[in-house]
Amino acid sequence: MTSQPSPQLWIYDTTLRDGAQREGLSLSLEDKLRIARQLDQLGVPFIEGGWPGANPKDVQFFWQIKEAPLAQAEVVAFCFTRRPGRTAATDPMLQPLLAAGTHWVTIVGKSWDLHVTEGLKTTLAENLAMIQDTIAYLRSQERRVIYDAEHWFDGYKHNPDYAIETLETAIAAGAEWLVLCDTNGGTLPHEISQIVREVKQRLRERRVAQNADFHAPLPPLGIHTHNDTEMAVANAIAAVMEGAQMVQGTINGYGERCGNANLCSLIPNLQLKLGYSCLPPEKLTTLTQLSRYVSEVVNLAPDDHAPYVGLSAFAHKGGLHVSAVERNPITYEHIQPELVGNNRRIVISDQAGLSNILAKARSLGIELDPQDPTYRQILQHLKNLEHEGYQFEAAEASFELLMREALGQRQPPFELKSWQVHYHMMPDTDPSQSLSLATVKLAVDGQDILEAAEGNGPVSALDTALRKALVNFYPEIESFYLTDYKVRILDGGSGTSAKTRVLIESSNGYQRWTTVGVSTNILQASYQAVVEGLEYGLLLQHQAKVPLTTST
Repeated sequence: MTSQPSPQLWIYDTTLRDGAQREGLSLSLEDKLRIARQLDQLGVPFIEGGWPGANPKDVQFFWQIKEAPLAQAEVVAFCFTRRPGRTAATDPMLQPLLAAGTHWVTIVGKSWDLHVTEGLKTTLAENLAMIQDTIAYLRSQERRVIYDAEHWFDGYKHNPDYAIETLETAIAAGAEWLVLCDTNGGTLPHEISQIVREVKQRLRERRVAQNADFHAPLPPLGIHTHNDTEMAVANAIAAVMEGAQMVQGTINGYGERCGNANLCSLIPNLQLKLGYSCLPPEKLTTLTQLSRYVSEVVNLAPDDHAPYVGLSAFAHKGGLHVSAVERNPITYEHIQPELVGNNRRIVISDQAGLSNILAKARSLGIELDPQDPTYRQILQHLKNLEHEGYQFEAAEASFELLMREALGQRQPPFELKSWQVHYHMMPDTDPSQSLSLATVKLAVDGQDILEAAEGNGPVSALDTALRKALVNFYPEIESFYLTDYKVRILDGGSGTSAKTRVLIESSNGYQRWTTVGVSTNILQASYQAVVEGLEYGLLLQHQAKVPLTTST
């Protein structure tokens, strides 16, 4: 008995247009090109590149893609229907769309009568003419058309007959896809299911009533959802379950207001849970890497708690959980993390049991003897430090250094002799012009080094001085940089004497690691975290991680 092929879904990515409308997100031309090529490698079949003519950057994007085409994806240009009172052939808004030179175009038309009369300030009949004329004109120019029915679900609820008429108009004009858009993001999954089901039935019934060829296939349906009720992914799945064959969304759910349907959740839900074919299986294993790559390009911190692709998506903290996962991962994991390119993580904290320590050590390449008292000492030391304010679940690099030290395998790359930080601000001057000066005295291989550096703050100055002192011994330090700096006051009732915890995230361009420092002196805590960040980075670079070994 042969297995049936998985039903095909068409993924349509709109990160470069809809996603770029997220508040605080800005994409350069180079950013857009880099993301497009990564999406192409992922196997996404449709990539919406932008609105040519809306800004010079989008025009240049389509020029660049024409000069160096993608390997397999169709790049799609986006535009609205022609404006009221014009013809598509004479509307200057449509000319850049044609000049973009894409095989496919997406045209957005109004489905909600309220938007037609209040937004466009025109008649319902003219809106239908705008849809018909625009699509027919683009078809005459040998373009294939995806029709996005904007505000579809709100429009259908208020005036279903007119909303259906807009789709009929798009079909008659030559649209090859009909995408139903929950533009305001306020529809719930049970409404999506009901309306998609009704749309399919009503389109068939109207075809019969008009004596059209009932057997001629209708254009397939697509779904485009927004996340204003935290339902974008669920709504898209509801539409697919009713027969939608195209799913539009963005990487990491970026988009205006609360965002769009998150393809990083949608794709594995559809492919791994429901059995649809969205991407080649071997490409699905690169989804986590792509999610983090895009977050770096757009300069937004990755969501560590994002389903499937987040750093914590397969993290286990409670001792009982860790013990169970060690025996059988399905006890606390709904899929194998590797299917989406993620990894299982054992989180170390004051709630950890011995199983956490053993599992964490195993992930570092060492099999520990549970009866060895060293590891119980590590656990007790860990809990004592967390009682003092350390937080190792968010600073795994510091925990690994702690474990190496307990096993006698930590060799710090330098020794601190002394350090000083000065903050200099002239009265009545712009505070942004003030500078900090740090001086450090270190010993490397028995050689003393004295170095000073300025920075726009004491931590910046300290970090720069350390790098200057060490770069001649460890040139790879030039590739290290700080990506995040977090400060938390642990006992606010103590006022300025409060204990402070500092978490510093560092990167070498392709890996991230976090270190922690705790002290009543914020500079001391920062120094500890910065130094451990440099030490751990050197550990990664020098040995591609030297495996821990049990002491004999």
